[in-house]
Amino acid sequence: MQKTISIIIPVYNESKNIPLIKDELVSIFSTISYDYEIIFVNDGSKDNSQDVIDNLTKTDKNIKSIEFSRNFGKEIATSAGLQYSSGDAVIIIDADLQHPPQLILELIKKWEQGFDVVIGKRKSNNGIGFIKTFCSFLYYKIINTISETPIEAGATDFRLMDKEVVDEFNKFSERERITRGLVDWLGFKRDFVEFSADKRAHGVASYSYFKLIKLALSSSVSHSMAPLKFAGYLGLFIMTVTGISGFIIFVENYILNDVLGWGITGTAKLAVLMIFFIGLVLACLGLISLYIGNIHNEVVGRPLYVVRKVGNMEKK
Repeated sequence: MQKTISIIIPVYNESKNIPLIKDELVSIFSTISYDYEIIFVNDGSKDNSQDVIDNLTKTDKNIKSIEFSRNFGKEIATSAGLQYSSGDAVIIIDADLQHPPQLILELIKKWEQGFDVVIGKRKSNNGIGFIKTFCSFLYYKIINTISETPIEAGATDFRLMDKEVVDEFNKFSERERITRGLVDWLGFKRDFVEFSADKRAHGVASYSYFKLIKLALSSSVSHSMAPLKFAGYLGLFIMTVTGISGFIIFVENYILNDVLGWGITGTAKLAVLMIFFIGLVLACLGLISLYIGNIHNEVVGRPLYVVRKVGNMEKK
């Protein structure tokens, strides 16, 4: 029995690109011995994307669709596609043809070699300017400094995942999610395939700078407790500096009777004392953040561990 590959394509106002990527995918799968399904997830498009998808589903049984009641965001659309997929492996790809469909053959080849996750890694992008490139570089530097889960710079959502990985991914219940970060958290045997992203075939990118910033903040919070702990570390630093300063002022002014002639005024002493107490408050917030962090870890409901395979027993 032939294995099946599921292709998940999140869609938001991509009516002109949908027929193009469909033709590319059909052409590719005509050259390999795999069954396939193409799942278009319409994320509340405002153009006629759904009409285009409906016409395709009427003429090709391999094309399926999911239509959202409104725009929920690309990450949720991707998650829905993973939930509805039935393939032995799943490939996520954008509708705008910036992810080269021809690379699917390389992803499948890596999968056949035993890799559970094969990630498309962007080495260059012809469709973005210097500002986005710099911000992307800065984001990966920061996230890999503070995150408990390293995220490969240049890694994209364009990737293949074995059904076993998809099943584990579908157990996640958190609402604010970034797909690539959660897949990285799962682990499994992985490899990378590099590519150069092309310009969009039609239309404009739906991800504005505001959405990108929101996504970056969301991924930082969900994969690291460092932002939450920062206030505590800052408070301890302030307490240490002002505590030492206050002690020196007390000794010089009240024990040595201002022998050094500093002439520290009452206002300056009060300022040091106030800053010390501000540091104390921040340190207490840092302590509270440890409890909030534990609550966060419990609420997101991630599994305690992920088993790839077992020997001489059934996996449960």
